[in-house]
Amino acid sequence: MLDATPLTDSWILRYDGTDLPAEVPGCVHTDLLRHGVIPDPFLGRNETEVAWVGRREWTYEVELADGVSGGHDQTDLVFDGLDTAAEILLDGRLLGSVRNMHRSYRFDVTGMSGRLSVRFASAYAEAQAVRERLGDRPNAYPEPFQYIRKMACSFGWDWGPTLVTAGIWRPVRLERWSTARIARVRPLVTVDGTTGCVELLVDVERAAVEPGLRLEARIGDVRAVAEVDGTNGVVRLEVPRAELWWPRGYGEQPLYEVELTLYAGVDALDVWRRRIGFRALELDTSRDAHGSGFTFVVNGERLFVRGVNWIPDDVFPSRVTRERYHERLTQAADAGVDLVRVWGGGIYESEDFYDLCDELGLLVWQDFPFACAAYPEEQPLRGEVEAEARENVVRLMPHPSLVLWNGNNENLWGFKDWGWEERLAGESWGEGYYLGVLPRVVAESDPTRPYTAGSPWSGSWERHPNDPAYGTHHSWEVWNREDYAAYRREVPRFVAEFGWQAPPAYATLRRALADLGEELAADSPGMLHHQKAEDGNGKLERGLARHFVVPDGDFDRWHYLTQVNQARAVAAGIEHWRSHWPVCAGTIVWQLNDCWPVTSWAAIDGDGREKPLYHELRRLYADRLLTLQVRERRLVLAVVNQAAQAWKGEVRLRRMSVDGVVIGETDAGFTAGARTVAPVGVPKGLEPVGPKEFLVADTDGRRALHFPATDREIPYPQPEFDVSVAPGGVTVTARTLVRDLLLQADRLDPDARADRGLVTLLPGEQVTIGVSGWKTPDPDTARSALHCLEPGR
Repeated sequence: MLDATPLTDSWILRYDGTDLPAEVPGCVHTDLLRHGVIPDPFLGRNETEVAWVGRREWTYEVELADGVSGGHDQTDLVFDGLDTAAEILLDGRLLGSVRNMHRSYRFDVTGMSGRLSVRFASAYAEAQAVRERLGDRPNAYPEPFQYIRKMACSFGWDWGPTLVTAGIWRPVRLERWSTARIARVRPLVTVDGTTGCVELLVDVERAAVEPGLRLEARIGDVRAVAEVDGTNGVVRLEVPRAELWWPRGYGEQPLYEVELTLYAGVDALDVWRRRIGFRALELDTSRDAHGSGFTFVVNGERLFVRGVNWIPDDVFPSRVTRERYHERLTQAADAGVDLVRVWGGGIYESEDFYDLCDELGLLVWQDFPFACAAYPEEQPLRGEVEAEARENVVRLMPHPSLVLWNGNNENLWGFKDWGWEERLAGESWGEGYYLGVLPRVVAESDPTRPYTAGSPWSGSWERHPNDPAYGTHHSWEVWNREDYAAYRREVPRFVAEFGWQAPPAYATLRRALADLGEELAADSPGMLHHQKAEDGNGKLERGLARHFVVPDGDFDRWHYLTQVNQARAVAAGIEHWRSHWPVCAGTIVWQLNDCWPVTSWAAIDGDGREKPLYHELRRLYADRLLTLQVRERRLVLAVVNQAAQAWKGEVRLRRMSVDGVVIGETDAGFTAGARTVAPVGVPKGLEPVGPKEFLVADTDGRRALHFPATDREIPYPQPEFDVSVAPGGVTVTARTLVRDLLLQADRLDPDARADRGLVTLLPGEQVTIGVSGWKTPDPDTARSALHCLEPGR
């Protein structure tokens, strides 16, 4: 039987005559940080002080005992991930050179021993050498990330630091085996009626000519056997009355373990085990009266996708454990998310990520790692791209959560709109990958899943790549140049990216900027260093000014209002687009998470704290949602029901003044069928007029509000409310209208968390905000952490 021995101990990181004990898996930065050689690059402006790390060579070494033992025929040295350009030597002999972070590598070291050295070149030096050979190409950032198959965002992004890593970032081991081993398994999983079908296409590597190799596979009590023909074999299993795997909110997530064993006679040589799920999958992109759609269909159920974009959860991805994945993905599921898009400037995540998505019912949209740049298609990159694609498509095939392969992020759009075509003057830029190599790899390796050439993509060069009426759409003009009310101008078929910025939580900022000794201010040097977007603060301020009086020198007020504006902006988009289902079939918010403490579009900041946006997503992505929308100059209540059962009831409509007086009210019945949207007309006499009035719609504990004026025009009363400490939380009782009340729990204690975000209370209403992690609760301290909208502010 194949014997695997992890190589995790006794590694040394060597540079300039210095030897440091190293952790493997890991990277140079984390080793240097652990030994105090560099400061924490997440704090203050330390990022700039450690820039030298990415521009020099590094060597990892370990003593390797005799590579042959236990009577095995062959010993392989296996690296699951090397970051990125490196030479591997054993006892001074070159085993090979590598240049791709996204691949694994295997070297035959049978009978060999001695000093194992992994010598990493600077990623900058490797990228520059490729650029000089292939010529310059445009990109969205001034770093050479498109010339090396490495996590692009380690070179910095408009939310990320420039920390160019090197190291053995995934596990390394010795594998000893005899006769033959299982080299690759492609599980094609389909559903035929009530029968689950699995076809295992197996590649075998042989160390000796051994006739009579066979494969035995099982799923529970279902078993099948097949002979190996040379180096290939196919085993088919059928599971009667298979339970279907569903996205969260639509059903359960049953998983079946498949075990495949390779035999020579009675001897078991190798075993492959994975969990699979049975589900039917379709991506409907057919033409209709509105253009062409982009609708996921799982087990015959058409979905409105409630998604988030995912970036690497740490700029040093070797630090992301299964426990951290579990925390972040559970946060996503708890917010009502049912799809996570793994963005193309990052990585193919670890098995833990996809395993957890399988368990949680989170659909995965997987980008191939291409983002915001023109990528050369010549060697040495072309061969690397195809090799990495083939490996990762096969690696991730078993996961039922994986529902889409996407060729790139914004590169087709960039070619059309960002001046690339003229600059390229006929040079290659990646089109051959997205419309040639990658769809061919997916079709050959994983024909059970759909592929799309990019995001955004309208399906054809006959239309603009970002045409909202066709396929996927990225909505960034709003954040960059307009008020978020502009989201309501159009109904894209599928919104794959949109978002609005806000700073991280107060405690996160305090930790990140503590060593600078500066007062927190929107434009302090520390705050600006942790704002990576072009004119990010200017866009934040202009976005505020359209709705509020921009605070002058009051950081706490600025911090609160930017959080409110972020939640309001995202709500404006999602409520509008959800109300137009099934024309619009999904939204994917940019973004769920951060990789360090930074002002960004994230709902969860770099320290894992939830912003108000996160709690707003729980409302926006709930199965049932009320939203008041203006349609053809009339106010309409859209009753959005994504649940499997019809929603029937009565909604109470109240036209009110900001002073709390009810001007008019009525009850209206509604019926929204399963997975439908039902419009309820608002009587003309209940439509609010002017800045002193608003409309409230309530049913089944859900509420929608409509204010016809911007906040800066509304004469809010001075908010009055009582605060008391309840068991496990804080109770607030309103004596006036209290708009967008927010308890910033991390101001009570850095470890404290609140169970909700923004809430609006009418006079006489009460809310209890659950708080965990607060060690010494008292009402005065609670009041100091409460914020709400105030007149003239």
